[in-house]
Amino acid sequence: MAVTAPPLLAVRDSPLGRRLATFMLLGFLALIGAGIAAAWVVAENQRHARWVAHTYQVENVILDTRRLLEQGETARRGFLLVPEEAGFLRSYREASEALSPKLRGLTRLTRDNPVQQRANAVLGAQVADLAVRRQRTFDLLQAGDAAAAREAFRTDSAAGRMRAIRATFDAMLKEERRLLAMRDADLERSEKLFYAILLVAGLLLLGVALTSLATILSYTRDLAHSRDQLSQLNESLEGIVDERTANLTRANDEIQRFAYIVSHDLRSPLVNVMGFTAELEASADTLRALVDRADAAGSDVVTEDDRLAAREDLPEAIGFIRSSTQKMDRLINAILQLSRQGRRVLAPEPIDLAALVAQIGETLAHRLDETESTLEVAGELPVIVTDRFSIDQVLSNLVDNAVKYLRRGVPGRIVVRGYRAGARAVIEVADNGRGIDARDHQRVFDLFRRSGTQDVAGEGIGLATVRALVFRLGGTIDVTSTLGQGTTFRLNLPLTLDLQESKE
Repeated sequence: MAVTAPPLLAVRDSPLGRRLATFMLLGFLALIGAGIAAAWVVAENQRHARWVAHTYQVENVILDTRRLLEQGETARRGFLLVPEEAGFLRSYREASEALSPKLRGLTRLTRDNPVQQRANAVLGAQVADLAVRRQRTFDLLQAGDAAAAREAFRTDSAAGRMRAIRATFDAMLKEERRLLAMRDADLERSEKLFYAILLVAGLLLLGVALTSLATILSYTRDLAHSRDQLSQLNESLEGIVDERTANLTRANDEIQRFAYIVSHDLRSPLVNVMGFTAELEASADTLRALVDRADAAGSDVVTEDDRLAAREDLPEAIGFIRSSTQKMDRLINAILQLSRQGRRVLAPEPIDLAALVAQIGETLAHRLDETESTLEVAGELPVIVTDRFSIDQVLSNLVDNAVKYLRRGVPGRIVVRGYRAGARAVIEVADNGRGIDARDHQRVFDLFRRSGTQDVAGEGIGLATVRALVFRLGGTIDVTSTLGQGTTFRLNLPLTLDLQESKE
């Protein structure tokens, strides 16, 4: 007996099938549109973030230039007081040699800003005039005329040249902070636009999912009616009916689960960009599974463009969003972490450096044991009056770096030593690790700059933070190192931190 299948089984040609295909296509288009729009907004966010980073870079160069000028003035004052101490002359020359590259860098970084360029021109003239007067002081001292040198210094101090230079620096920093506020506002607007795009895409997906669910439920009721009709058909069709019913039931269950997941997740608040990207990725996986099942069932509802969008275009767009947002998140967090160091209130107190190093050793005891390394104090360390948190952060970072960058197969040996030099303390942290290339001795203190093979985790902010903290403590830091032999970081700090000077 020939039996004809009920018309309700003609899924592909029914209005329900066409509606379901339309809703699936809308879902694909919504995901693709969200991905493209989100990628564009992320690119805008990155552009704004680069300008924010540029502003912080200009501020860092301004602060570095100011630090070098202050270092030169400190060396000048120290040499006047203690002419026999060659370290002051050496410090002055080092600061003078490093000053010109900083001024050129400041000119290069601010060439897009006429206001800063004018201020930079004023600064250049002020620095040139100060350099001539400083050199005259040193020449008089070296010629043995200390009285004339002190008189020249008093004349310069009375003229307020350093105050004028500081005022120029303050004006440049004020301009950068104005630009930073504008660029932060642009970045915030981009982020709000990104959230708005994601919200619109989410609402579209929710609407498509709910409509699809209603269509599926209606279709399920029709299938129940079809099963009642199939029970009266020829036994030869029972196997086909059972197979088709099972396939449709599985498909229905999968679609219902997909609709539940999407509707449930879209009820949750959009906490952050990366969280919603994960939701898009989960939805994309489900849609790819639907395309795969449609292909396996021989359905021609899904076109080649749909397959390409589901399997290649959409994952690629989501991957770009994820990697871009993660990179942007790390960049901003690093800059904010560094900027916060400059806003914390310092609280000077007597610090027993030997006891502090011992505490750091206890904290890192496990890692020291793992790497067969030792941390020791050589000789007697001076007691200084400074901010405990800051000096702890500085020494912890330096010791931690020494443990990180050991030579393979060589037990690590980290030595902390120090001595007094007039009214200042010199502290050295030396190791026998892999060393730093001579070309990177200064660059390792720059933000996001790392030296050598990048085989250990890190963002390149540790030494930049150390330098910022040391500067706030009224000191300087330098490094000497030989590749394959070891590294020595040298801190020069005041024995007693003067909060008034640290604010200048």
